[in-house]
Amino acid sequence: MKHSEEFLRLANEARERIQEVDPAQVDEKRGAGAVVIDVRDREEYEQGHMEGATNVSRGTLEMRISEVVPDKDAPIICYCSGGNRGALAADTLQRMGYRNAVSIAGGLKAYMDALARKSSSQDS
Repeated sequence: MKHSEEFLRLANEARERIQEVDPAQVDEKRGAGAVVIDVRDREEYEQGHMEGATNVSRGTLEMRISEVVPDKDAPIICYCSGGNRGALAADTLQRMGYRNAVSIAGGLKAYMDALARKSSSQDS
């Protein structure tokens, strides 16, 4: 999908305010109790998502997050397909008082690539 310059500018500004997690570190953080939020639209989520992720689309994030994660100190990992909406979501959550919201650098695509590399290196 081609993103507008304005959208990319907003996503890049959000990245300056948040922490992005290396895709290879995601499983470790999940194992330590981080809540994983898939911020893509439901249709995208249903086509495939990270195991254990909860779908809270970017469009409903502000309305639904307190139902899914009531504890504002809980570690939260946001992701989308390529990292832009995830960065915007983590930024929004931080502005809402969620102190430990991060985004996956490169989104689900980067996470799946990291998994594939890990799997292929273990097969060798």
